[in-house]
Amino acid sequence: MVGRTSKFWFVVVGSVLFMLILYQYVAPGVMNLGSPHAEDEADIYPTPDPHYVKKYYFPIRDLERTVDFQIKGDDVIVFLHIQKTGGTTFGRHLVQNVRLEVPCDCRPGQKKCTCYRPNRKETWLFSRFSTGWSCGLHADWTELTNCVPGVLNKKESKMKSQR
Repeated sequence: MVGRTSKFWFVVVGSVLFMLILYQYVAPGVMNLGSPHAEDEADIYPTPDPHYVKKYYFPIRDLERTVDFQIKGDDVIVFLHIQKTGGTTFGRHLVQNVRLEVPCDCRPGQKKCTCYRPNRKETWLFSRFSTGWSCGLHADWTELTNCVPGVLNKKESKMKSQR
């Protein structure tokens, strides 16, 4: 009988502790168990931190500048993919959702799309979804600046030799 009673109390105390911990996760800050600073906790950040210094400053002229991109000319957009920044979503958006005179041709089941200029079989977009990882997986700025011209020239020479 003693064993059953101790098991019962163990289950009751364990359940109460579990519910108390669960309650703190579900409604944190609601239960102030004797906290002397209960009224101060309501306004955690009353004023901005005077020691905070803006790390990056982007002038309005840089944010509002326009770039004249000629899709019918020789301009190429090189997409620098940075990990964990939404680059995959943005890169996919470039090949699937951008409204162009000649949109990218994305076939079901294929990872790469063909993004040709109007009236020419030359690519206007250098990205993972148009040319693949031609300069290596997650190539950085230095690798791309050294690699892109050579890859584009090689693709152009292949296209000319096929004609």
